Amino acid sequence: MPSASASSPGTITNSKLSFRKRHPTFVRVVLLTVTFLVAAGVGSIYASWALICRGNQCPSIEILAEYTPHQTSKLYAIDGRFIAELGLERRTLVKIDEIPKIVQDAFIATEDKRFYQHAGIDWHRAASVVLRSPIHGYSQGFSTITMQLARNVFPEKISREKSPVRKLKEAKVARAIEAKYDKKKILELYLNQIDLGHGAYGVETAAQRYFGKSVRDLNLAEAATLAALPKAPARYNPVRFPDRAIQRRNTVLGLMHSAGYISEADMSRARAYPLQLANKTVTGETAPYFVEWVRQQLDAQFGKQLYEQGLRVFTTLDLDMQSAAERSLERQARAIEAGRFGPYSHETYEHYMAHREGDEGSGTSPYLQGAFLAMDPRTGAVRAMIGGRDFDDSKFNRSVQALRQPGSTFKPIVYSAAIQNGRSAAYIVNDSPLVLQVPGQPEWAPQNYDLKFLGEIPLRQSLYMSRNVSTVRLGMELGEQTVINEARNFGITSPIPPYPSIHIGAADVYPIELISAYTAFANLGVRASPNAILRVENQKGEILWQPTPTRTQVLSPEEAWIMVDIMKDVIRRGSAAGVWESGFHYPAGGKTGTTNDGTNVWFVGYTADLVAGVWMGLDRPQKIKDNAQGGLLAAPAWTAFMTEVYRRKPVPPDWPRPTSIVTREIDVSSGLLQTPYCPRNLVTSEFFISGTEPTRDCDKHGPYANPGGAFPVDTFTPYAPPPTPSTTNRPPINVTPPATEPGYQPVPSRGQQQPQRRIPTVFDTSRRDTVRRPAPSDTTQSPARPPSLPPR
Repeated sequence: MPSASASSPGTITNSKLSFRKRHPTFVRVVLLTVTFLVAAGVGSIYASWALICRGNQCPSIEILAEYTPHQTSKLYAIDGRFIAELGLERRTLVKIDEIPKIVQDAFIATEDKRFYQHAGIDWHRAASVVLRSPIHGYSQGFSTITMQLARNVFPEKISREKSPVRKLKEAKVARAIEAKYDKKKILELYLNQIDLGHGAYGVETAAQRYFGKSVRDLNLAEAATLAALPKAPARYNPVRFPDRAIQRRNTVLGLMHSAGYISEADMSRARAYPLQLANKTVTGETAPYFVEWVRQQLDAQFGKQLYEQGLRVFTTLDLDMQSAAERSLERQARAIEAGRFGPYSHETYEHYMAHREGDEGSGTSPYLQGAFLAMDPRTGAVRAMIGGRDFDDSKFNRSVQALRQPGSTFKPIVYSAAIQNGRSAAYIVNDSPLVLQVPGQPEWAPQNYDLKFLGEIPLRQSLYMSRNVSTVRLGMELGEQTVINEARNFGITSPIPPYPSIHIGAADVYPIELISAYTAFANLGVRASPNAILRVENQKGEILWQPTPTRTQVLSPEEAWIMVDIMKDVIRRGSAAGVWESGFHYPAGGKTGTTNDGTNVWFVGYTADLVAGVWMGLDRPQKIKDNAQGGLLAAPAWTAFMTEVYRRKPVPPDWPRPTSIVTREIDVSSGLLQTPYCPRNLVTSEFFISGTEPTRDCDKHGPYANPGGAFPVDTFTPYAPPPTPSTTNRPPINVTPPATEPGYQPVPSRGQQQPQRRIPTVFDTSRRDTVRRPAPSDTTQSPARPPSLPPR
């Protein structure tokens, strides 16, 4: 027993040492391999760290001292209110001292809870991510606020791909940033640089866009909502996904409580706080078609400077008028779609939006579309612009870019040419059947909307009742090229073929050009080109650009006043009588328009200080509905807009009558001076430009009357009775189109000598309105399609 006991310790010791003694080479190899691998790993890491920025691969942090992120240019309305921002990144810079502590704490608790303890790299978080990477990968990430700043400020040098190389670059630059700048400066740069979705960069811009207030005024719940966004700005966008945003916000509030920044009571109250987002006007999402129109002009003028240097752009937009226009047009469009004006068979906007696939539309809408433009006629300043019902669905600006047939809204241009050429409002025109044969084209017989003919009627009645056939005859009498030249003078630039159908609006026009043409009436002869920009300033307040409004004399004050007086009758007793009947009794003129088959409806109207026009139709031309008329469908939107505007604005003044305008008592059936033999229901007071008034007595009534009124009396040329036309089987009138003369041409006079130099116009401000006898009203007239244009 003793010997066994004595040998036992030696046996055990030999057993323990036997493996190393028996395998010394293997042990040495293993130890050397492990040592080599550790050394190689450490060496690789050190080499990567040392060489990752070789060859100028990493950015220099020296530029951070003077770093100023690209700032957006800001647009302001006529009263100084904010409209929108323009830029690649919408950003407004704020100092760290202006950012509330709750906002700073919210971002630190969410993005980098050890921000004040580390020197650019959070080693605890990095180690945790590395240990879990075999299972979870690198989806968690360990970027600190400083590393995120490095990536955001230097996107050209540090890409966003998920790779170890990018992480090393971030860490290297972050360490350099931490070595040079204090935590306060780093946090300021980060909070002004971070992408917070919805086109907002930096906490100040995000606060304005989401909540309509400065970051200085955010409460705890709103601060947490912003801090929730860096993780996935699109996914947690509170505008598009409010439920997700609230859920993520509450998670951030929990993180702030765990970090000791807020109490449990504060967390509970903030979690119960409702998500209250700002409206579009406050957040800069109003008037998107106007903003895009202005952006295109600014881009042409300033280029990259517009998107980088934070320009201040003061525009002509009136936000109150813009809101009124949007309400009026949308309310009317929905009423039409709802069938309030008769059965509507097309897809409605509500149905389309409910069943649309994807977030972006195709640009061509299947539902009823509309355009609206309001201008100050004195300067051409655009006060409101709508290019469509939904900018997100269709960015095509129908006010500026669309070519549409104007229908009867073109007629005032024809009648202006007639007035310029010496015709008076009493001039007799012929509203009787007409058949035209244009060489190479099918026979064309224009019709009136009611399919009736009134025979010989005064020029005034022909316009306010919107008679098509008499307008075609008048235009042919003037000559197509005369009318085309007049349209050019009124600012219409789109092609106008020299065919008779142009007189009733068959040639396409841009709505903005047609509506601005009416400024010549509202401004008594002076046309103002549309403009949207008052001035552009840099950040120092220095004026960089101040466009000058363009004004062009189109009509004399006397000619324009006569046209205004006739177009007042359109509202008082003509195709837009519904405007007057709805209670809008301010001094105003206008014209309805309805194109062939009811595919477009218009109303363009004006007062002395405001011109506004409405277009409605479908992007793919189709009949809107049966019996579609501009006076029925478009005019109510204009009326609602003007009524709302003039609740806030002073009553518009009437147009002063020039002293060279004279009045005469005439017989409307002849256009000549009334006699005791003229029936009283045919006698009325009419206005004339001095020198165009009739000088002969009416010869249609009395002992020396023209028997039966068999032929019309021309009050413009010397009296010469024409032969009596046959009333049946009239042969077609052959029309040879004149050669088109490009550009702006003076409107030639016909049958009269060149006028002498005009003396300055004197206005009679004490004019008393002349009461006219009422005449039957009529609906908007629909022009026939030009034979030269293909069916649409």
